[in-house]
Parts: sequence; C-alpha cells; structure tokens
Amino acid sequence: VQLQASGGGLVQPRGSLRLSCAASGSKFNIGTMGWYRQAPGKQRELVATITRGGSTNYADSVKGRLTISRDNAKNTVYLQMNSLKPEDTAVYYCNANIPSTRALYWGQGTQVTVSS
Repeated sequence: VQLQASGGGLVQPRGSLRLSCAASGSKFNIGTMGWYRQAPGKQRELVATITRGGSTNYADSVKGRLTISRDNAKNTVYLQMNSLKPEDTAVYYCNANIPSTRALYWGQGTQVTVSS
C-alpha cells in the first residue's frame, strides 16, 4: 500500500491550504485515516483522524480551523486548513490503517510553512 500526500506549500498567516493523501495498492478496505505533523525539533503529533464511517477526532490546537474529510471511493483523505498560524508550520504526514491485515501505512510527508 502506498500513500501519496500533496498540497503543501508556503502560505501567509490566516491563509488556507488543502492537503490530499491518496492510498493505492490495497486489496482490502481502508479503515481509519489520519494526519500527523512534525515540527523541527519536536515529536510527531496527531492532527486529526477520520474513520471509514466519517467519525472525526482533532487535536485541541486545530479544532475549528482544520477539517479532515475522506472519499472512500477514491481512498483519499483531505485536510482543509484555514486560519493558519506560524505554529502550524511542520511536515504533515498521512497514514492509513488496514483492519484486515492490522497494518499501518504512512505517506512521505508534505511541508507546510506559514510565514509572512
């Protein structure tokens, strides 16, 4: 299974970006998908997760600004990022869980930089 993340870039504070992550190569249904991020010198942290049925979970620091969604037909998860702050600057990683195989896969990461 491969995950391909895209959509990162440089944006000014209070700007918006939309990240996408497409999964390919799975013979089984994909379960929970998520976004994590890692800032320089910090540990990777949870941003948001979404189950196959659409239930979501968010880190407190992003609630109300970032929205996770998915398209099961396309095996793709999205992260709509609004009202971005400099502290949102990080490499953003997506992941996907395959319940049938108990495997967890990670994408390669996409850089998001929030700066004026």
